[in-house]
Amino acid sequence: MACDRSTVRRCLDKLLRYRPSAQRFPVIVSQDCGHAETARVIASYGDAVAHIRQPDLSDIPVPAEHRKFQGYYKIARHYRWALGQVFRTFRYRAAIVVEDDLEVAPDFFEYFQAAFPLLLADRSLWCVSAWNDNGKEQMVDVGQAELLYRTDFFPGLGWLLLAELWDELEPKWPRAFWDDWMRQPEQRRDRSCVRPEVSRTMTFGRKGVSHGQFFDQYLKFIKLNDRFVPFTQLDLSYLKKEEYERSFLPKVYAAPEVRVEELQGNRRRELGAVRLQYSGRDAFKAFAKALGLMDDLKSGVPRAGYRGIVSFVYRGRRVYLAPPADWRGYDPSWS
Repeated sequence: MACDRSTVRRCLDKLLRYRPSAQRFPVIVSQDCGHAETARVIASYGDAVAHIRQPDLSDIPVPAEHRKFQGYYKIARHYRWALGQVFRTFRYRAAIVVEDDLEVAPDFFEYFQAAFPLLLADRSLWCVSAWNDNGKEQMVDVGQAELLYRTDFFPGLGWLLLAELWDELEPKWPRAFWDDWMRQPEQRRDRSCVRPEVSRTMTFGRKGVSHGQFFDQYLKFIKLNDRFVPFTQLDLSYLKKEEYERSFLPKVYAAPEVRVEELQGNRRRELGAVRLQYSGRDAFKAFAKALGLMDDLKSGVPRAGYRGIVSFVYRGRRVYLAPPADWRGYDPSWS
């Protein structure tokens, strides 16, 4: 997905360098905005990529109070058109969506190739994402680069979807803010995504419609995986819903409970993995802020969370920020 960043070259160079097969992973660059310099950069790749152009560059009529959000309306229009091309015109079964300000990891394609059969087999999954929202270097275990999770939060930022999902979303695609719309219960319908411990994308795009909103605080610190993991040779069946809940949930709730002060004071190190329990939105936000996690909730779902549980590393040890074990579901009023 490209617009007016000629630095799309950084994104495309890595995609083409790490792509194991042009047949299996054809690259389509969909360009919006009609920016001539960016178009020249894309054209310089010749036959290595297919360059398609979103034809409607007109301004979109928006409510007066949304005038400053015109960019978000244009992005939603571009997504709708581009995904329509991929699934309706090119007739692909699946697509990995990458924006022009993302750099991919060496095992980016290997990861998606291994997770693809999982997405086909498990109807409780609706996407696979390359991104860990809490993937700052000090908050992940780089020694466990093969570790994957289920998450109820739609991460985006390098994500795989099936044509069937587009069949479902296209008729009701929103006019703006498509990613937060995806996070609403009406779209998510209790489905999850797969996400990695260590991100397989990083963003270098400070300049964009969100004006660096999260960039300086979080995004520029996300650790990009640099160690190739042979995912296609690993057994990923632990991510299927029944197996995951049989293994992950007992692990979380068997971890000894600690207080946030004990974590911050680096006490009780002998415990290994620990659990910090929250009840209520305010407690979640206070703990997240205190520990350096992203503290915003979308439709009540915390970033990278699964059944309300956020797994991360703090001062070198595994921590599960978790609701009580009798968790009853997300409350969309928490946001």
